[in-house]
Amino acid sequence: QSQPSTAPGAPPPPNLSTVKAHYTGTLEDGTEFDSSRSRGPPFSFQIGMRQVIKGWDVGFASMRVGERAVLKIRSDYGYGGGGSPPKIPGGATLLFDVEVI
Repeated sequence: QSQPSTAPGAPPPPNLSTVKAHYTGTLEDGTEFDSSRSRGPPFSFQIGMRQVIKGWDVGFASMRVGERAVLKIRSDYGYGGGGSPPKIPGGATLLFDVEVI
């Protein structure tokens, strides 16, 4: 398992890299539905392995260690028309405040 480089100016992590991140997910109305920050330890996943929603695979693939961003994810890159009940309704656009650790 490769790790994203921490070198200044390093390129984004390649496909299949393991990424560690903190995140807070909200609906467009500001309702929080999940947060690694409130749980403590960062969340880890491999880019490109479909372990997370498509919007994360795409968004994190362009980020570097130490970078923070807000990912706005359409439903077709998130949980689709079915959502993820009970917290995420079908068709929801999601906002994730993310930071690569």
